Amino acid sequence: MNIVTSGDSTLKDKPTGQQAPPPRLVERDHELSVLRDLVRRTATGRSGIVLVQGQGGVGRTALLHALAAEARRHGLRVVEAAGSYRRLPRFDALTALLDAMAAHDDSRASARRRRAGGHHVRTEHLRLPPLSAADGPAPPPRGPLLAWRRAVRSAAVAGPLLLSLDDADEADPESVRLLTRVMRSTRDLPVLLALGWRDGDEPAPLGGWATRSALHVLRPRPLTGPGIGLVARQLTGSAVEAGFQDRCLAATNGIPSLVTGLLAGLGELGLPPTTAGLDAAGEGNIPVFGPRTRRLLRRQPALTVRTAQAVAVLGDNAHTTTGAGLARVETTAFTRSLRRLETLGLVRPSEESGLWSFADPAVRHAVLADTPPGTRTDLHGRAARLLHDHGAPAADIAWHLVRNPAVARQPWARAVLREAARRAMLRGATTHAVELLRPCVPHGDEATCDPDLVMELGIAESRVDTEASVRHLTSVLHRVTRPDLRRTVLSTLIGGLTRTGRVARATELLAAEASAQSPSDPALRQLLQAQMLMAGTDNRDVYTELLGTVSLRLDLPGDTPEERALLACRAFVSVTRTEDLPQAVAAADRAVLKAGPITDSLSTLATAASALMYADRPHEAAAMYQQLVEGTDAVPDHLYAQLLALDAEAAARLGRLDRALQSTAAALEGAPAARATRHHALALAARLHALLDRGDVAAAGTLARAVPQDRIDDAWQWNEYLCARGRLRLVQDDPSAALADLAECGRRQEAWHRTNPAVSSWWYWAGQAHLALGDRAAAVGLGTRAVDLARPAGLPNALGAGLELLAAAAMDEHDRLVLLEEAESVLTGTRAALSLARVRVARGRALSQAGHLATARTVLRKGWEESHEIGARTLHEEAHGLLLKTGARPRAAASRRSGELTRSETKVARLAAAGQTNLQIAQALFVTRRTVEVHLTSVYRKFGLSGRKELRGMLGPAAAAQYAPRDDNVVL
Repeated sequence: MNIVTSGDSTLKDKPTGQQAPPPRLVERDHELSVLRDLVRRTATGRSGIVLVQGQGGVGRTALLHALAAEARRHGLRVVEAAGSYRRLPRFDALTALLDAMAAHDDSRASARRRRAGGHHVRTEHLRLPPLSAADGPAPPPRGPLLAWRRAVRSAAVAGPLLLSLDDADEADPESVRLLTRVMRSTRDLPVLLALGWRDGDEPAPLGGWATRSALHVLRPRPLTGPGIGLVARQLTGSAVEAGFQDRCLAATNGIPSLVTGLLAGLGELGLPPTTAGLDAAGEGNIPVFGPRTRRLLRRQPALTVRTAQAVAVLGDNAHTTTGAGLARVETTAFTRSLRRLETLGLVRPSEESGLWSFADPAVRHAVLADTPPGTRTDLHGRAARLLHDHGAPAADIAWHLVRNPAVARQPWARAVLREAARRAMLRGATTHAVELLRPCVPHGDEATCDPDLVMELGIAESRVDTEASVRHLTSVLHRVTRPDLRRTVLSTLIGGLTRTGRVARATELLAAEASAQSPSDPALRQLLQAQMLMAGTDNRDVYTELLGTVSLRLDLPGDTPEERALLACRAFVSVTRTEDLPQAVAAADRAVLKAGPITDSLSTLATAASALMYADRPHEAAAMYQQLVEGTDAVPDHLYAQLLALDAEAAARLGRLDRALQSTAAALEGAPAARATRHHALALAARLHALLDRGDVAAAGTLARAVPQDRIDDAWQWNEYLCARGRLRLVQDDPSAALADLAECGRRQEAWHRTNPAVSSWWYWAGQAHLALGDRAAAVGLGTRAVDLARPAGLPNALGAGLELLAAAAMDEHDRLVLLEEAESVLTGTRAALSLARVRVARGRALSQAGHLATARTVLRKGWEESHEIGARTLHEEAHGLLLKTGARPRAAASRRSGELTRSETKVARLAAAGQTNLQIAQALFVTRRTVEVHLTSVYRKFGLSGRKELRGMLGPAAAAQYAPRDDNVVL
């Protein structure tokens, strides 16, 4: 294998006379040995011919260069030529060799004159045989043969000769036939003919020579995985992982030029030569690798190129019948071309017969990039029709239609796109549904298009492009007559107008519709009012304006879905503002009790559950969230992420940290923190809080650092993230930075009218930051305000936290104990396990400092056991240390959490936390590696973990060390 590939050939890319250093070869020991032997035989007076044959990029040119370098070392005269030739209709390769020989003789003659010091030295020049001109008659067949025979003999008399002709497959057959005939007549002369031949048509002119003399044929094989590793080490200076070698082998088929191109391309992209680097490159264009792949494909026959383009357009698992129809060839010819592409390593058959895919996404991208845009668009349109005629699923056909807008406007295509869009909406893939529907409604043609189609597009756009949604729904509103459809259009349109700040226009529509309806049928008006309130939560200024204009009455009975939707929204607003809290909770209860998953929308149920959670009833909210998460099939991605985040927040308030981590992991799956939006902010905040409660500060810090500051906008969801980040900075001993985040969170909460202390814990952590900075007065102010709001409103969890904060700021020991005792009493009747454990540990510390050791031990032991039960490791370790100071000797606490794992999962988890690999665990437990992977996946799912690092953090260093590898083996 040549690291300096054929594209870097000195003959093809360098001016005449310049020579590059000999290329370094990998996995070519056999080929080099044969070439060295041929050179030695020629140096001793024997003739020969060697054919270096292989596919493009496999290293033919490199071997010919190595042969030339070896020949020069043995004193052979070397004459080299390489394609493309085609300067004359016949004898083009001979002309190239003659030019090289002439140039070589001229340079040797000049060198001899210089060495002679000006004295006359006789130099015999080769007499070049006359060849035909481009427009002249062809010479008689025997004329060039005799002339060339004399020329070769004349050159060989002076010494052993190497004639190297690369790309001989591109030369005219007469030149190759003439060369072989000359070699047959010069078997007694030291001449070695080397031909480089690209795979394709067999070199038939060599058949006669092979029967009369030794013809050596070298076929360089593709690189193996270890060979790719050697190349990568030479190019990058470091070893690469075995997984990367396998991926690289699959993508390049071991073709050296593609291997080096892939490595160079990753380097230009700033990506490491690893599997992660390949994944990061994705389906995009990889420099160097893409052009080399395209160059390799361009050298193939036209049918092979069309076949590659057809497979690239159809995508993975393209069927031969469909591909043949797209390439407009017979299936047999199409299959032959596929086999040719397979030998090049570009495509490979799938497990199911008749299906083909590209070896790597980067290869497919290279082929598509080389397909003219017009051709690619036409292929997509014809592919859609072929798939439609063959009965393919609508989603597969629609993928091609969106890439050919002209075909997408045809009636059959619109029907397919609408069906695919409806299925996408059922899956919650709103963005994809919009992509499918937009080609059906050209811009400016909304008035003439099917109103149902425009309506479907406007509804799908409502969460993707609000302005476009408003435009489309406004244009179609007067044409929708069916009551159910008109209700949907109005609801979506009013929501879009509200989110974009056009509250007056939304109010006008609401009033107009209300006047058109019967007074005894206020359902639509109620639904639209609820829609306005929900839409207002996306815009702070609009939300503030709505609170001053809309009614928040909570006396609706909740007998219809519309009433329940309005009740849930009003209850939520009232609870967050701590206004009419008993009535608001009762309204939320009515909405939950009378609602059903079939009759009521997801937003109604989630809003009512949130009102209960912010009313300090997280256990009821958690049950509702869990029902919605597990029982709802089609939820838009942004709503699903927010629902999981709310579920995690309710679980954390109850001390169910495993559930919180599991839900946030699901919410953030496939959403990198660097590109987080408001729809992921709640999940990020809940995960930070859960990690900090678990005691995994390192993981929390890594997550927070991954979120850029410029991603934080004015949405209320980011308020909670600022609270969680402020708490993290407080744990990291940076109270000033913590207070900055927490104060900003408080300011934003006030602007959003979220004044209920049970909505967010920002004030509690801000008070702790003030205490860390020595400002007791500020901490007392925050605690007092929270207690004054929570006590009359009946918010026990917020009241307990406020009393704890006041106790921490109290100067008097007696006052501190009284406050903590009340806080413990308030929280004992709730299900806020984490808050109760934290208060008990604080009260135990205060009792110990006051000298009440017996009582302190009792209280601390309760907090110690409860913190261990919920997995709050930092709090548990703090309680453990305080217990030891009181003279207690606590035994290891029993945990129900370990009971969530099976016996086998427990063993695997502990060995993994101890640092063993999957293979080592499998060997230690006498099971298969796959069994270990299944058990670890189950452990991660149950505990909401992302990998070994979090698993070790959950079990703790002591547990990991306890189950470090030993000599004895345990069988599952």
